[in-house]
Amino acid sequence: MMLKNSFAEVGPFETLRKISDIGYHAVEVSQIPMTTENVAELARARDELGMNIASLSASLRVAPGMPGESLTTDFDKIVADCRTLDTTMLRIGMLPFDAMGSLDKVLEFCDDTNAIARRLADEGISLYYHNHHIEFAKYDGKHLLDIIADRAPDMGLEIDVHWVQRGGLDPVATIRKYRDRVAMVHLKDYRIGNIPDEAFAALASGDHKTFMAAFTGVVQFAEVGEGNLDFRAIVEESLASEVQYLLVEQDDLYGRDVFDCLQTSYDNLVALGYSDLF
Repeated sequence: MMLKNSFAEVGPFETLRKISDIGYHAVEVSQIPMTTENVAELARARDELGMNIASLSASLRVAPGMPGESLTTDFDKIVADCRTLDTTMLRIGMLPFDAMGSLDKVLEFCDDTNAIARRLADEGISLYYHNHHIEFAKYDGKHLLDIIADRAPDMGLEIDVHWVQRGGLDPVATIRKYRDRVAMVHLKDYRIGNIPDEAFAALASGDHKTFMAAFTGVVQFAEVGEGNLDFRAIVEESLASEVQYLLVEQDDLYGRDVFDCLQTSYDNLVALGYSDLF
């Protein structure tokens, strides 16, 4: 997802060559058109660079305004891509938008994805669900992520530590809780940024609403090690839980170059003693 602009500009192979030069040797494919050309370049990166295609992404159904392939309409194509790229893990990146305000629609989504997970298992592919913060809303005292996990027992989980923190829970405890279901963990930091100067200018002019919006909006995504999360504890729990992939991700770069951000995350993880994990 972080590299989609580079994919569009120079293609998958050259993009993955750059991150291979940093030291990364696995990648999750998300928000990338899985054209014949892109799949071929991903396969080339696997063969020539040793780049492991950890997982591919797909939605249950194509949402309006959200291009991409659907497990409902493109099942055979998605399975074929997984086989071409030697990938045995597939992930759904988020709930359908129309399900976010309806428990009944979430339950319907769970039933449909669990059925798809069983079909994929017959093809040797495991299906996973990636959380954001909305899954930590409570329904009758139960977190939505627990409801999803219970209702779709054949679907695994991909835990995103930033979004767990933003949802008000402890990332380490959450990985531990779901250790039997988690094969992938997203590493992205949780940073409290500075209130921008223009917000103070707005306050001086009497615009209290603009200032308060800035005050409450200082939560940021960050490079691993550049925020407030305890990544030593997160990585150690992930290893203890036998997670297969720890995937560096950052939703917003705040003007920084994507490769510089990935270098920073790499350097900080190496400084923590995890060079062998790359």
